[in-house]
Amino acid sequence: MAQGQFIPPKRTLMGPGPSDVSQRVLDALSRPTIGHLDPEFIRLMDEIKELLQYAFQTENALTMPVSAPGSAGMETCFVNLVEPGDKVIVCRNGVFGGRMLENVERCGGTAVMVDDAWGRAVDVEKVKAALEANPDAKIVAFVHAETSTGAVSDAKAIAELARQHDCLTIVDTVTSLGGSELRVDDWGLDAVYSGTQKCLSCIPGISPVTFSERALEKANNRGSKVQSWFLDLNLVTAYWGTGAKRAYHHTAPVNDLYAFHESLLMLKEEGLENSWARHQSLHEKLIAGLTVLGLTVVPPEGERLAQLNTVMIPEGIDDATVRGRLLADYNLEIGAGLGDFAGKAWRIGLMGSACTEDNVRFCLESLETVLIDLGADVEKGAAVTAAFA
Repeated sequence: MAQGQFIPPKRTLMGPGPSDVSQRVLDALSRPTIGHLDPEFIRLMDEIKELLQYAFQTENALTMPVSAPGSAGMETCFVNLVEPGDKVIVCRNGVFGGRMLENVERCGGTAVMVDDAWGRAVDVEKVKAALEANPDAKIVAFVHAETSTGAVSDAKAIAELARQHDCLTIVDTVTSLGGSELRVDDWGLDAVYSGTQKCLSCIPGISPVTFSERALEKANNRGSKVQSWFLDLNLVTAYWGTGAKRAYHHTAPVNDLYAFHESLLMLKEEGLENSWARHQSLHEKLIAGLTVLGLTVVPPEGERLAQLNTVMIPEGIDDATVRGRLLADYNLEIGAGLGDFAGKAWRIGLMGSACTEDNVRFCLESLETVLIDLGADVEKGAAVTAAFA
């Protein structure tokens, strides 16, 4: 087969991520590469840290991007804070809570599971009971925004319980950062990780993290070496620390960080609370239209993510056929269900640059047309009318 330049199709990305990347971010990515220890790049690193502190709503000194996707941010938190024998309360209400369990076990810790149904928030009372039954627990780990189900949990309440029992928290905010209310300092969160490819509308491949002083105290006073050299905070902070002089740790993805800086700058320009409000407002319009199409939202009201909408597929409609038609006919991507929801639900993203009125209309019109073609009892134009009534 002849080979040549790869020219990807132009899609509208409304799945669980990545989301659409703005032209500003793509332009930033193409700027001239400089060295990762260049004084100008060090200046950029300091700006990224300041902008990221704003996004996380924290003054944590150790706030930085890990040079790898969100899964590496997750591992950074676990390998630095969980030592062999540590008891960790793990909240699991979807795929990503299950990945937290994997991390605890691989670090040699003992997991105490708090399980909730897929599509529901973490039950705060169950967390309280687990803490009371396990006074020797050292960490509570939970997912703020469960990407596999579209459920959001009460991070503030869970963190408050953890502090009452002298536990640290490890929190997954991969899908919530920039799109849902998140206040690291006010809520007392300790080790928090995220991703760039969701509501920040940046390219995939970077994981923002932030660590409280309490978390760093544990990481710096371990009785054993961190099992990962690359993710060891004691080593990487020499590069992502403060001051003009930085010690070489690894070759940072220079151009990716140009893009990340631009996406954080765009968030700051819009205003964090304005971004939260935009996601919520357009979520409500999208849900109004999807409901008219006969799609049932999985999480109940009050537990729904604005930026990731999980809906049950109507009876008699084939999952893959619809997603295939949307991609082939409209260049529109929506997500399949994961785990318990595989083949039963769609995950429709409304994140970052893709969170616009035009995309809500486009998604509803395209999905409506495909469903009608497949025999669904849907009135033409009803979805958009309901969304923008």
